[in-house]
Amino acid sequence: MVEVHIHNGDTCMMASSSSNLICLPLDRYLEKFELARRRLIVKHRVARALRKAEKAFRKANPTYADTLRLDHIRRIDYTVLDKENHIYLDYASSGIHSESQLQRRFELLRSNVFGNPHSINPTSSAITKLDEQARARVLSFFRADPSEYIVIFTINTSNALKLIGEAYPFTEGGELLLLNDNQPPVIGLRDFARRRGAAVSYLPVKQPELRCDDDAVKSALKRKESIDEIPVRLFAFPAQSNFTGVQHPLEWIAEAQEQGWHVLLDADNYTPTNILDLSRWHPDFVSVSFYKMFGHPSSVGAVLARREAFAKLGRPWFAGGTVWGSSVQANGHMLLGDNEGFEDGTINFLSLPAIRIGLNHIAGIGMEAIHTRVSCLTNWLLKELSGLTHTNGEPLVVIYGPYTSDLPRGGIIALNFVDMKGCLVDEDLVARRAAARNITLHVGSALQPNTETSGAVECDSPDAIQKVPGENRERKKTTERRRESETSFNEVGLPTGGFIRISLGLASNFSDAFEFVQFASTFLDTIPIDDARTA
Repeated sequence: MVEVHIHNGDTCMMASSSSNLICLPLDRYLEKFELARRRLIVKHRVARALRKAEKAFRKANPTYADTLRLDHIRRIDYTVLDKENHIYLDYASSGIHSESQLQRRFELLRSNVFGNPHSINPTSSAITKLDEQARARVLSFFRADPSEYIVIFTINTSNALKLIGEAYPFTEGGELLLLNDNQPPVIGLRDFARRRGAAVSYLPVKQPELRCDDDAVKSALKRKESIDEIPVRLFAFPAQSNFTGVQHPLEWIAEAQEQGWHVLLDADNYTPTNILDLSRWHPDFVSVSFYKMFGHPSSVGAVLARREAFAKLGRPWFAGGTVWGSSVQANGHMLLGDNEGFEDGTINFLSLPAIRIGLNHIAGIGMEAIHTRVSCLTNWLLKELSGLTHTNGEPLVVIYGPYTSDLPRGGIIALNFVDMKGCLVDEDLVARRAAARNITLHVGSALQPNTETSGAVECDSPDAIQKVPGENRERKKTTERRRESETSFNEVGLPTGGFIRISLGLASNFSDAFEFVQFASTFLDTIPIDDARTA
């Protein structure tokens, strides 16, 4: 409680628990009081608008009711979000951990003594048992038959992809086929292929959805030889784009394998909100990132490899923990079998039990509920953002990729804000303003290969990389307005576009989506000035 007293013409405020007086001139006191009153009014108006919008949202999305348990889970297991007023919209970069995950892991560490697993002593045996339980849980979570798949733990997805790239038997006459929608560490596989004489080509995405044409994919996958013995070929694509949220057909897996390809599925951004059933789909290699699924730990990824394809891999080197033994005199070594021969050094053995805890956490919530919630919120965001326009008719937001969920897409939206003159608003300015409102989003630069051609494009073609076009004239106009800060990419021949990316996940709720639309609306009918650059 605060007591207010008038003292010698000034207004003095004193907390009931303190004897300290804070005295202000009456006019300043009234000014502060009025400011506080207005803030309170705005707060109540926003709360009222939120309730009204959520009521309409739930009516339009009846399946959202099946996910209301997630609101309870957020209140009890992700308390810091609301306690600190965080608007977290960067699940494509990282999931967030729950309190119960940390409690289970810390209790495990507090109650046991664990040693390096490269031994058979009691503490080593104890952690080895838990680590193998984690490996088995990964297989069961993705419904992978242990007789068909093995799990190789890595430090992250990039390391997992490097492991495949350096060991895959690329040769002259072989081929690496990529989508230009792949994330950088997948595209980086081309350097391994090139060094060994394999051809590298890309499948372009097409306007306006920025999806690959299915006929173009089938054409690129056709056998190029009439003989049975053909060099090995690898087709790598993302189950879900980490840029546009587009979900590519998993049917491509079997279609490619029928034509003699091995298939690498990048499931990094797919598995946090979708069921990946490896009893139905059978890619040869799958890369996953656990921190994107459940936030903790952040230092473990994995490759799920089909045993038949795994047998064709050849490691270019060996490390501690991967060999039965090595000889300096004989200049030789004997590699361990299965996953052990590919897990360099000492695995992150204290973190692996947390993988089992995290997967059990997700399973307890239910992936169906997570998927439904994210889909409903994404649809609402797409509709609301695409409907925002300046009073002069200029659209406020340009969205890259699907504007709707008529075809499969995930909870990732890449966009830019556009000012009243039709110019892109600097994404760094947007990020700073978002941070001031405690909104976490992602800002990056997109390097996109050609989107115009109908077939695969050789990677050395000058048309292999170009700007992502918009859906219509207005979108194309705005995406072609480049800023001076981006000239460094142009100098090396790579056109670039800065973008903003928001993404939804397990703990997202309607309030998060509503707050972002409110934030976006602050850019209406303005020409924002970047104070940081003009200072």
